[in-house]
Amino acid sequence: MKVVTFGEIMLRLSTPGYERFYQSKQFDINFGGGEGNVAVSLANYGLESYFVTRLPKHEIGQSAVNFLRQYGVHTQYIARGGERVGIYFLETGASQRPSKVVYDRSHSAISEISSGEINWDEVFRNAKWFHWTGITPALGKNTQTVLKEACVAAKKAGATISCDLNFRKKLWTEKEAQSVMQPLMEYVDVCIANEEDAEKSLGLKAGASDVDKGDLQEEAYFNVARQLKSQYKFSSVAITLRESFSASRNGWSALLLDDKDCKEGYRSKRYDVQIIDRVGGGDSFAGGLIYGLLTRQNTKDALEFAVAASCLKQTIPGDFNLVSVDEVEKLAKGSGSGRVER
Repeated sequence: MKVVTFGEIMLRLSTPGYERFYQSKQFDINFGGGEGNVAVSLANYGLESYFVTRLPKHEIGQSAVNFLRQYGVHTQYIARGGERVGIYFLETGASQRPSKVVYDRSHSAISEISSGEINWDEVFRNAKWFHWTGITPALGKNTQTVLKEACVAAKKAGATISCDLNFRKKLWTEKEAQSVMQPLMEYVDVCIANEEDAEKSLGLKAGASDVDKGDLQEEAYFNVARQLKSQYKFSSVAITLRESFSASRNGWSALLLDDKDCKEGYRSKRYDVQIIDRVGGGDSFAGGLIYGLLTRQNTKDALEFAVAASCLKQTIPGDFNLVSVDEVEKLAKGSGSGRVER
């Protein structure tokens, strides 16, 4: 099955272990970014995964391409041009100290992409799925224009379109986000959100839940899912539920509302996660959900696969979810003891 994602991949510079920016003398080097992370997950699950972006022709741009290729992601549709690869710096938090991200992505190659630069009809030939996140249109007018071209072409090709709302306050305001995101929802079939995204990107509030205290009112989230589904005619709405007890320990689950097995709404199993690296956790959920909806007959099973996949990701350093279908299924079926496999 051919699946396509479109967005920015960035150079990730993270302090070793749990060191702070102030004290670290070096950075660990990786690459990552929402849609690229999803592409790697889908390639690991055995799908024909294609990532589309724009990168400079110089060595750092090529390093990003090579990084994706080593995990089986197809890169032939990546446009080459521009001068900058976006960068983000990561300081991993622990216990009561939160993780911190600093962006250096202005004037990155993808933010200067031009209309018509990608042959979307060719990209979506025989494609089953197209995924994007709210980070991509937040990069500016150019990416907004090209993203809309992609959505139109994907619809024409008959591909299912998913969007992870992914609001980033460091990139744009709520007003800007809603003015751009709301019209784009007409192309979306599967919407993925969390408690902040639905409010900031589309203006729908979950209610009185307090994620910082681990207080989630399940029915409030189901109400948001119902509103999203009704207002935008989505076929499926998935909402991730994170209970942030500390930077090192989170509760993790999700709910799904769709036209098939979850018409009344379904909440997944809940995991108590001891976090190693939560960056990319939402992307690993999206990748797991896409794979589940493409390969599982029962959409409840698809959701359980997605939540188990993202649980495992948060134990892995780096942006990418480097797990197999077998590992995810073992956890989803109840094998979460962490015992050594010999």
